[in-house]
Amino acid sequence: MNLKKTFLPLFNPLSKDNPVIVQVLGICSALAVTAKIEPALVMTISVTAVLALANVIISLMRNTIPSSIRIIVQLVVVAALVVVVDQVLKAWNYEISKALSVFIGLIITNCIIMGRLEAFALNNRPWPAFLDGIGNGIGYGIILVIVSFFRELFGSGTLFGCQVFPQWWYDAGYQNNGMMILPPMALIVTACIIWAHRSFNKDLQE
Repeated sequence: MNLKKTFLPLFNPLSKDNPVIVQVLGICSALAVTAKIEPALVMTISVTAVLALANVIISLMRNTIPSSIRIIVQLVVVAALVVVVDQVLKAWNYEISKALSVFIGLIITNCIIMGRLEAFALNNRPWPAFLDGIGNGIGYGIILVIVSFFRELFGSGTLFGCQVFPQWWYDAGYQNNGMMILPPMALIVTACIIWAHRSFNKDLQE
């Protein structure tokens, strides 16, 4: 029982308390970076790394941060981590960094990160805070990858840039659905995931 309780912050955000489809946070990046799987994966790794490290840092500092400036301190910590992530991305894969462009910088104000810092890291020890950061980052990423899978597959006919459907489909008249790569379709696909998730989780239905 104690082990289950210890790892609850890691596993709970994966489904039961998912930040995107249950708390409805982080929707902006779900709309912006899910036209292809690769940027969605990179965004997932970036957000997870920033959230986990920021949670640990804020947890370590939680007893010394004056309440009146806690939001400023959180923003400074997250901003410093985002700068590091941005520089690593530019050095590692400049094309992906360019594709994500401003959205890496907007991790600073990602409502999932600020919400977990405020609601969890400030009130818990570093290890649970680290697990919470990893869990929420992965939970966020699962939805991004699912949305990007359907959008890239049906919008571009590719996965990770590789053609999936055989050429003879196109020769026979098949066409990619250009609407799938438009931002509104990300919202529609996310809404479908929310509907399916709540259909199988009756306790989440109002």
